[in-house]
Amino acid sequence: MKDDLRCGRVGSTALKHSLVAPVIVVVMGVSGSGKTTVALLLAAALGCEYQEGDDLHPATNVEKMRHGVPLTDADRLPWLRLIAARIDAWRTSGVSGVMTCSALKRAYRDMIIGNRAGVALVYLKGSHDLIHRRMAARLEHFMPVALLDSQFSTLQEPTPAETPITLDIASAPVTIAEEIVRRLEIRQAGNGGSTLPRRARRS
Repeated sequence: MKDDLRCGRVGSTALKHSLVAPVIVVVMGVSGSGKTTVALLLAAALGCEYQEGDDLHPATNVEKMRHGVPLTDADRLPWLRLIAARIDAWRTSGVSGVMTCSALKRAYRDMIIGNRAGVALVYLKGSHDLIHRRMAARLEHFMPVALLDSQFSTLQEPTPAETPITLDIASAPVTIAEEIVRRLEIRQAGNGGSTLPRRARRS
């Protein structure tokens, strides 16, 4: 099912919610944190479009990661530009969307979110040990366990200034997705339709 829904509209299991304005959600976290699973559930709940950020990686990046070679900022630049372009396309079309992206550094998040209104950041947070166990159990994924240390070393957790929705990955994915929807509803209800807290809105 995941392969069928990696890019496109996910609406067959849309749930009732009170969101009235389009919302774009970037789900971030290190590899193995459950971004794809949660993002698919979230997109289904919202009945909106979904994009797996990893699918936008150039082939050269995938080969590097497959062989345990950490990506450089130069490697990531064209990938981040493609992610930003997809987010901008959703915003131009006035539709909701859910994007997965490791977005490990603040500079990466500034590139794909920056001053874009209506884009919410979700951070899936988990311990190194838990994620290591999950990654060790995964099959047919190009990110080897050996790169996990590199990901945690690179990770710059979102600050309050980025107004992230931070959730512990120890919870069940469906519970996490439901909580994301709940927090998005609270943000929109309290801020005139915006999914960003009033103090963090960008012009």
